[in-house]
Amino acid sequence: MNLFSTETDSHINLLPKDGTVNYYGKLFSAQQANHYLTCLLNNIDWKNDEAIIYGKLIITKRKVAWYGDTDFEYTYSNTTKRALPWTKELLELKAAIEEKTGEQFNSCLLNLYHTGEEGMAWHSDAEKDLKKNGAIGSLSFGAERKFSFKHKQDKETVSVVLEHGSLLVMKDTTQTNWLHRLPPTKLISKSRVNLTFRTIVR
Repeated sequence: MNLFSTETDSHINLLPKDGTVNYYGKLFSAQQANHYLTCLLNNIDWKNDEAIIYGKLIITKRKVAWYGDTDFEYTYSNTTKRALPWTKELLELKAAIEEKTGEQFNSCLLNLYHTGEEGMAWHSDAEKDLKKNGAIGSLSFGAERKFSFKHKQDKETVSVVLEHGSLLVMKDTTQTNWLHRLPPTKLISKSRVNLTFRTIVR
C-alpha cells in the first residue's frame, strides 16, 4: 500500500491494523521550514552514530544528537547516550507539535542524513526507556524521503513520503506490531534532518 498523495487529514490512520500512525503534512511555511533546517544543521551538536552489532562497533555516516528535559540516558543498539539541554529552536518545535497533537514529550532524538544514500534499516522504537505505547512525534526538514512500515507478522507494508516541514505521529501499539525504515536512494543528493520527539520514563 502506498500513500504518495497530498492527503494530510491527520485523523486518517495510515496503518490498516494493530497500531496508529497519523500524518499531519506540513506544519510550517517553506520560509519557516528553511529557517529551522538551517538552525538544526548549524546549531545541533551532531555526532556520528555508533552501534554495537554482534560485538563489533559500527560507526555510521548518519549523524545523531539527543536532547531532553534532563540528562536522560537513552540506550539503543547497545550504546548509551546522555541528553543535552534543549536549544531555543528545539523548544519551539516541541511546543508546536505538542500544541498540534495534544501530546507531551520530554526528549528528542535527531538524525542527520547527508544524502539519500544514508537511510535506516527495519526496526521498531521499543526500548525499555520509552513510554510503552506512547506517542513519537517525527518532524522532517530538508529532502523529501519515503518512509515505510512493515507488519511484523504478515509483512504487509505501508509507505508515505515525508515532506519538508512535516509531522508524522506513531502511537498506540505501532512499535509492538510494526517495523519502520527509511529506505536509501541514490536519487536524492540533499540532506534531511529528522527529529523524533519521545517520552522517556525513568
